[in-house]
Amino acid sequence: MAARAKGAGRPKGAGQAKTPAPPAQRAKPAQRAKPAQRAKPAPPAPPAAPEGPRPPGLLVAAAAQVIEAAGLCVAAAFGAASTANGKSTQVASGAGLTVFAVLVAVGVALIAIAVARARPWSRTPTVMTQLFVIIGGIVLLDGQRPEWGVPALALAAACLAGLFTPASLRALNRPPR
Repeated sequence: MAARAKGAGRPKGAGQAKTPAPPAQRAKPAQRAKPAQRAKPAPPAPPAAPEGPRPPGLLVAAAAQVIEAAGLCVAAAFGAASTANGKSTQVASGAGLTVFAVLVAVGVALIAIAVARARPWSRTPTVMTQLFVIIGGIVLLDGQRPEWGVPALALAAACLAGLFTPASLRALNRPPR
């Protein structure tokens, strides 16, 4: 068996006489803070919602996004019908594109909700979405589909115009720190 080190197994200070603290250092019972009564830090304040009604430009931008999301759902339904009728070259790719279109439509609708609530982070995804809509609208016009391309370009223009009005920019800006 290994030898124990000197003093091992004894609590620190064992064998030494304990001297009481001087009366000036002793805390009075009324001065001791109970754990439940200690001051807790205040939780951070929730972000303040913009005061007053939302700017009309934000509502226009949100409405355009919702219409675009509905258009994506219609396109997904056409894709699902084409896949079901056997017009897709591969059933798996047709089904995958349909599911992807529905997921993107849900994402665009969620961004529209954030724009309607004047969330500062929603501006960038909205602008990026509109850039993709503009590209898609131009491709549709180039592919001889003006019935889809013209409304897409009109919605993108309306959304961007509503998003960049001065009142909308003020509503979406974060307050200075």
